[in-house]
Amino acid sequence: MAKLPRETTETVLNLKRQLIDILDEATATEFVLFENFGETDETLPFLDEMKSVAEQATSRFSQLSALQLRIGEAQPNASADILELLAQGIAQTQQRIPAWERSIQEVKLEWNLP
Repeated sequence: MAKLPRETTETVLNLKRQLIDILDEATATEFVLFENFGETDETLPFLDEMKSVAEQATSRFSQLSALQLRIGEAQPNASADILELLAQGIAQTQQRIPAWERSIQEVKLEWNLP
């Protein structure tokens, strides 16, 4: 198995934890909004936004996991290409997480949700 630097491994694991939290929060927010207000012309854009955030977080989680597996299967070392893909995936995920968190908070504020 190819070894990643400890810091990189910890970064990926931390990002995956954050993505799971975002997925949970987005789906919970979507559920509470739907349960409290239903699916109306007013709520539909917000419901769609939460679904989109959840889908994007899921996609990023899957992407990072797949790259981890490919690196783990690499012998004796992971290729430069796969390491570059991982670096790009980390950077893109780090950039997107704050926006997803803001989207969730904005929906909660707009609809006065817990």
